[in-house]
Amino acid sequence: MAVVEPSSSLEILVRGPEGFFIWNGPPFPSGEPGVKLDRVPCTSAKFSDDGSKLMVTKSDSVISIFDCKTLTEIRSFDVPNVLAAVISPCGTYLQTFQKCSSPQHKNVVLWKIENGESAYQLFQKNMTKVTWPSVHFSSDETVACRLATNEIQFFDPRDFSKGFVNRLRVPGVAALELSKAPGSYVAAFVPESKGMPASVQIYACGKDLQSQPVARRSFFRCSTVQLSWNSGSTGLLVVVQSDVDKTNQSYYGESKLNYLTTDGVHEGLVPLRKEGPIHDVQWSYSGKEFAVVYGFMPAMATVFDKKCNPLLELGTGPYNTIRWNPLGNFICLAGFGNLPGDMAFWDYREKKQLGTTRAELSVTSEWSPDGRYFMTATTAPRLQVDNGVKVFHHNGSLYFKKMFDRLYQVDWKPESVEKFGDIEDLVKAVGSVKIDEAKLPGKGSKATQAVPKATQAVSKAAQAIPKATPANPPAAKPAAYRPPHAKAAAVVQAEGA
Repeated sequence: MAVVEPSSSLEILVRGPEGFFIWNGPPFPSGEPGVKLDRVPCTSAKFSDDGSKLMVTKSDSVISIFDCKTLTEIRSFDVPNVLAAVISPCGTYLQTFQKCSSPQHKNVVLWKIENGESAYQLFQKNMTKVTWPSVHFSSDETVACRLATNEIQFFDPRDFSKGFVNRLRVPGVAALELSKAPGSYVAAFVPESKGMPASVQIYACGKDLQSQPVARRSFFRCSTVQLSWNSGSTGLLVVVQSDVDKTNQSYYGESKLNYLTTDGVHEGLVPLRKEGPIHDVQWSYSGKEFAVVYGFMPAMATVFDKKCNPLLELGTGPYNTIRWNPLGNFICLAGFGNLPGDMAFWDYREKKQLGTTRAELSVTSEWSPDGRYFMTATTAPRLQVDNGVKVFHHNGSLYFKKMFDRLYQVDWKPESVEKFGDIEDLVKAVGSVKIDEAKLPGKGSKATQAVPKATQAVSKAAQAIPKATPANPPAAKPAAYRPPHAKAAAVVQAEGA
């Protein structure tokens, strides 16, 4: 591995059979990542949402907490027969679930990481995707609550010794989702029962504001829901999934995308242009737009504003995944899972496609916190062969690739988006210089030597971001960009020929 570069602000967690280690993130001066923290034996590892702490499960009874600034262990918890553990968004609390022996045994414990003491305990018979974690936090940890029978119980996050300080009665509630910062609203899902339709209801978290929901949406033929809040806590996207498709068009049932706002202005379906399932949906960082991949294959992708007006069509193709970078200026549209791994990179601000490529057999994918790099990984146990990690530039060109005999996990360390607010100007500057270079005479000419030193310096930076290459690189020059509707028309003409 290369020598550690302390100036790099990005970090990558890599976990294999022998434990995890921390890489310095790109750019890699020598072409290889530097090792910032050498291998630590563990069975799982997870960053807190703000990137301040790292939770490391070392065995079925020992959980350690690392400080991400110093990468040193600051606390260790001995929790016998632990089955699951989760760290709170700001790294204040550790929540553990132990194997249950009797109702008298309070097997869910909320630990204060600062002093290692138990802050709250309760009994929970079993653990499912819906019921875990037991205590939910808003992203800023200003609100904490838990799901109980026919009600939602609220706590004081600064002092759990008070028990629950407020309760919201919602008969039949089966799942909840707290809004992000500010954590001022909670969405509650009530499934179908005795002929009554399922519903999603939004309540204010303030004790004096909970008498009536601020928004509500009912739907028949609903088995499960996926709830997604925007940043700013003003809008909620609800993917409603039914196990049975009464139109018999899909073996996997049917899904619909609903949109609710906390001001009650919008409560209804998002107007999609194609029938079929909802493959993926994601809000932009600003919370003012959201992108959806939907429809029978080839799927469509569309960006909408907060009023459900379409802003940009990203075309059609074998896609089921969409990733919006943290700065909101680049989008990756991809087809993973049982699809070939095609990826299309878009500049959302300029409304143009930057490049296409392919990352076959990818299991995970995510943008770097600075929005400049896109990382995919093939991991076990989902796939036992061809394990590895790939890092792409924002335009889809491959920057780094490394294969492993066995790889379990690869994650970026979360960072504050405000830390990287100036990257958009740099990318634009580099792009403008590349265009100017195309107009210059051949290499070694006097005209080239006459370019100002400042321009030459930025030109070197431009060389670090190569142009994107398609999945199967052709010998001919890449075709000029065409808008999605023109591409669709070309496909129709080709089929009719």
